[in-house]
Amino acid sequence: MSGKYTFTKALKEVRFHFCQTSEHSAATRSFLSRAYPTMKKNNPHTPIMIREALGIEPKVFARYGMWETLMEKAFDPDGSAQNMGRRSWKS
Repeated sequence: MSGKYTFTKALKEVRFHFCQTSEHSAATRSFLSRAYPTMKKNNPHTPIMIREALGIEPKVFARYGMWETLMEKAFDPDGSAQNMGRRSWKS
């Protein structure tokens, strides 16, 4: 399957963490309200988790295997998507 927001088969889970009210999470909320239906339609078996917590910085976590996770800062305060800080670790 190819298309917009189609994930690789190696991706096991995606998590979005953001604040439900703060201005610095506005771009994340806007992106998810627009892109979530397409992501879920194109990836019906990949869990897409949305976690809201007051005052946290927006982040995206992508789990590729049992122990390997990739974390990226989701959006900068200007609202543009960027790879601000990328870390990979094994638990």
